[in-house]
Amino acid sequence: MKKRLIVLIGPTGVGKTDLSLSVAEYFNAPIISADSRQIYTDLKIGTAAPTPSQLARVKHYFVGILKLDDYYSAAQYESEVMNKLDELFLTHSTVVLTGGSMMYIDAVCKGIDDIPTVDKETREIMMSRYEEEGLDKLCAELKLLDPEYYNIVDLKNPKRVIHALEICYMTGKTYTSFRTATKKERKFDIIKIGLTRDREELYSRINQRVDAMITEGLIEEAKSVYQYKGLNSLNTVGYKELFYYFDGLYSIEEAIDKIKQNSRIYSRKQMTWFKRDEEINWFNPDQKEEIMTFLSEKISSHIILKNKIYM
Repeated sequence: MKKRLIVLIGPTGVGKTDLSLSVAEYFNAPIISADSRQIYTDLKIGTAAPTPSQLARVKHYFVGILKLDDYYSAAQYESEVMNKLDELFLTHSTVVLTGGSMMYIDAVCKGIDDIPTVDKETREIMMSRYEEEGLDKLCAELKLLDPEYYNIVDLKNPKRVIHALEICYMTGKTYTSFRTATKKERKFDIIKIGLTRDREELYSRINQRVDAMITEGLIEEAKSVYQYKGLNSLNTVGYKELFYYFDGLYSIEEAIDKIKQNSRIYSRKQMTWFKRDEEINWFNPDQKEEIMTFLSEKISSHIILKNKIYM
């Protein structure tokens, strides 16, 4: 019988964690996290990582497995998750993938281009240049070396700009030349559930979650990793705003307001990305019964269809 991957996605603060636990328990499935920050072990509060009690309810993978200075990419994530799925499907018919990191989700569901792995020497050279020369100069260089990618990349995202330049220097070719966007075939069924809420309701939940994080100790957690603030793993909402507070550039009130504002902006970016995917079936997270019914019927129809094919 063909295996299936249930993908639960949606913007930050929408309610993915609670629903993923219910779905995983209902289908006796483990959970694979698709969150590019929950994967780091020292960022529990600011990334809303699963709590010990939640981890005890359902076995999770790709949560808290990296150190802050570990190099990691969507390509590595794809490779490691595909290997883990091969292992999990030996004992489970269903696995749940959940998170809000768009590239991680696409890496598993669609595959990403086979872009060469950057060697350590090139990576260190480019990171040193970024620290010494700044992002603007690297963007100008990317415009000369790969103008096509320059026109579409987020020029405020140092990781993507630096990675494109790494490929340019290491291979002598443009980063664009490796981007074929060819969807890979998967040997398991994929059922995508997208979670959404009214915008004002979502924003209110985001604001409340930030307040809860502060109460739970986010400021202390940010202080504990402040010495590593230049690492890409910490170039993320919740930490960079508090680093500005520690540096005297924000008051604590301004920092908290900025975390809320930037979280809301990120939620809009996530929804813009997800809305382009016509395979996603959209629900409000409060429609738990409807979601379970939909998944059960979808899985049953897949099983019936496979049986008819093999008869």
